[in-house]
Amino acid sequence: MSLGVFDAIGSTNDEALACVHAGRSHAHWVVAREQTAGRGRSGRVWASPSGNLYTSLALRDPCEPQRAPQLGFVAGLALHQAVTDVTGLTADRLTIKWPNDLLLDRAKLAGLLVEGSSGHGQSVAVIGMGVNCCAHPTDTPYPATDLKSAGAFARVDELFERLTQRMAEALALWDRGQQFALIRKAWLTRAAGRGETITVRSGESAREGVFRDIDEEGRLLLERQGGVETVLAGDVFFLPHASRGQAS
Repeated sequence: MSLGVFDAIGSTNDEALACVHAGRSHAHWVVAREQTAGRGRSGRVWASPSGNLYTSLALRDPCEPQRAPQLGFVAGLALHQAVTDVTGLTADRLTIKWPNDLLLDRAKLAGLLVEGSSGHGQSVAVIGMGVNCCAHPTDTPYPATDLKSAGAFARVDELFERLTQRMAEALALWDRGQQFALIRKAWLTRAAGRGETITVRSGESAREGVFRDIDEEGRLLLERQGGVETVLAGDVFFLPHASRGQAS
């Protein structure tokens, strides 16, 4: 495993992908103090001022292609564990929102972006992670926060070091997708909103129902009047006064 450290960079995801495709390593971490072209899901801009953690891990041929989306859950679990280790935040405050956000007191603390590319007989998956350590954006569709504002503290270098350790453990547990059931079980114990009525938005459509579970592929199971629906992708929003069902 190799590492690239930058004061400023366009995108840690782009740099990590390029390094692995160039054959420098089968696994390559990139960490930067600032990003000038950071991005989130669905092409959204990821504000990246200095003082927060911006990092990506690129992996060459990490699993069968159909299992690559599971990497978001692997990384979400590792990131939750790393932040807990460094800050001591408790599980009632620090949770994971499907599919790939870390929440602190129900506000977005960190985001994950899994991307991939293939060529020359190989595939590469890259997992980008951004953690709001001392600053957060205010013009977002979902409430955001940072560790400092919430009364927690984490040095960026210490958090990154712990994240690399926790990610190695989670990848070993996952075993290239052979043991996703173990990741799923651990992820669900940290899931935000399970058993609550939520809204899932995808494009112009929105569905409301009770978040019951995630299935063996990581898809959200939403209970509605017509039965349980499987949600492949979308943005989850909690209701102001979410009603709770019986989580199974």
